[in-house]
Amino acid sequence: MTLIEAPSNCPSCDSVLEDVNFLLYCRNPHCGEKTLKLIEHFAKTLKIKGLGPASIKKLGIVSLEELYTLTLEEASEGLSSDRLAVKLLDELQNSKDATLNVLLPAFSIPLIGKTASEKLSKVCKDIEEIDYDLCRSAGLGDKASTNLCSWIEEEFYFVSLLPFTFRFSQPRAVQATKGVVCISGKLKSFKTKAEANAVLEELGYLTKSSLTKTVTHLVNESGVESAKTKKARDAGVQIIDNLLHFIGE
Repeated sequence: MTLIEAPSNCPSCDSVLEDVNFLLYCRNPHCGEKTLKLIEHFAKTLKIKGLGPASIKKLGIVSLEELYTLTLEEASEGLSSDRLAVKLLDELQNSKDATLNVLLPAFSIPLIGKTASEKLSKVCKDIEEIDYDLCRSAGLGDKASTNLCSWIEEEFYFVSLLPFTFRFSQPRAVQATKGVVCISGKLKSFKTKAEANAVLEELGYLTKSSLTKTVTHLVNESGVESAKTKKARDAGVQIIDNLLHFIGE
């Protein structure tokens, strides 16, 4: 059997690799391949079309700062196309509207993804308000909270000049003017419960995922008399067997 010897140095920057639980890590913050992956992840998260790995290499972009100072002339030369350059600059311009809900996951902070970002958006307005205690109160774990606070302290300075507000978009408060709706089982009228909930909220209903005391309407399109349906009926909750008819469509 042929044994494969693990590399001791990073194949990209030649830095000495660190062995952590049998996994090798390059700790060089200026490693070219790591930088490429960080920019690639950023572009993918912000849905910047035309900025894949090949384009990043062609443009010679080595930092997010360079990405947003890219000129039309530089983009045209790097991509060998005026048309692609114009499209890319339009994409970059549109990405400037991104809120912190999207930006935090885009910065490749360990354990800080979409879920963590949405939790934070419910308890603060911008990045300046974030600290360890706030992270914990938002429901983030110790490690995630520590990672985010360390990133803000050590690395946020380098991205703070990027053309973003670094503010969260706040969740829209739904006023239950018409009642509270809970959907039980599979739907026939909508593809997903999320789609149905969005329509109901637009019409003035509050939606719940479970049968609470505040629920006024229970949607059951399956026709099966489940325990939840029986409980709702006994409590005087209105049972809806066709959601489209109920909302008048």
